[in-house]
Amino acid sequence: MTDLVLASASPTRVRLLRDAGLDFRAEPAGIDERELEKPLLKSGFSAADLAQFLAEAKALDVSERNPGALVIGCDQTLGFDGERLTKPADMDQARRQLLGLRGKTHALHAAVACVRNGETLWRCEETAWLTMRDFSAEFVGRYLAAVGEAALGSVGCYQLEGRGVQLFDKIEGDYFTILGLPLLPLLGFLREQGAIGT
Repeated sequence: MTDLVLASASPTRVRLLRDAGLDFRAEPAGIDERELEKPLLKSGFSAADLAQFLAEAKALDVSERNPGALVIGCDQTLGFDGERLTKPADMDQARRQLLGLRGKTHALHAAVACVRNGETLWRCEETAWLTMRDFSAEFVGRYLAAVGEAALGSVGCYQLEGRGVQLFDKIEGDYFTILGLPLLPLLGFLREQGAIGT
């Protein structure tokens, strides 16, 4: 069997691949994402392009330490009003971010890249569109009190599979993309490679 490595410590991505029946190891990349993306943002990279670049950078980094392994790198970015938002640093920033997104539509871009021996074999990026309802500031306070620090672990301050679903009026796109991993295209590629059963 192919040695599979997920270049991430994301509990959600680990769970998605485990639940799909994959046998793999998780090894987070040792890159500074914010430093890597600074020149790209200055040159006008879109949020979608950034997700793809970072997914590939993570996979390439982990591939260096795992010769022969098929390394899966992933990233997700949030695009809103021509800007790219990042995970909030604290609860005050999470509150401001949610209030800025309420009543409006934002895009989640999830990217995946597969690398072996430093060579990118495949990449994919998918986008989902999410429209938040026009909730009150009081609701945001109650929501953040209920979810706690989990709000800081997501670029949008929510986990759609949990209480975060209450923030939304409308969602367009693949569920796995929203969770941060274009899972169905990835499984298709892994089957083509003989890394999982057909």
